[in-house]
Amino acid sequence: MTTYAYIRVSTDRQDLDNQRHGVIEYAKQHGLEPLTFFDDTVTGKKNWRERDLGKLLDQAKKGDVLLVAEISRLARSTLQVLEILQHAAEKEIAVHVVKN
Repeated sequence: MTTYAYIRVSTDRQDLDNQRHGVIEYAKQHGLEPLTFFDDTVTGKKNWRERDLGKLLDQAKKGDVLLVAEISRLARSTLQVLEILQHAAEKEIAVHVVKN
């Protein structure tokens, strides 16, 4: 099992550290270490398949885990979030959202 941490900011003026810290703490508390990080600096408007998230989900296997700091880090539209979650479910990849 691999635990992936997907961290996304929209611009290079934003900081990844807060998301990274939250994901690391969550992983420690839930026994989901070690983490493989995917850092992305791209707008959430861009289709998820064309971002590093698409690459991550392509390489993830059954039983792997995807951690994200907030649901909004997956995508800006509810439709894309649902598509991502459906894709992960079909591949039997667990998705954990750190902040509710």
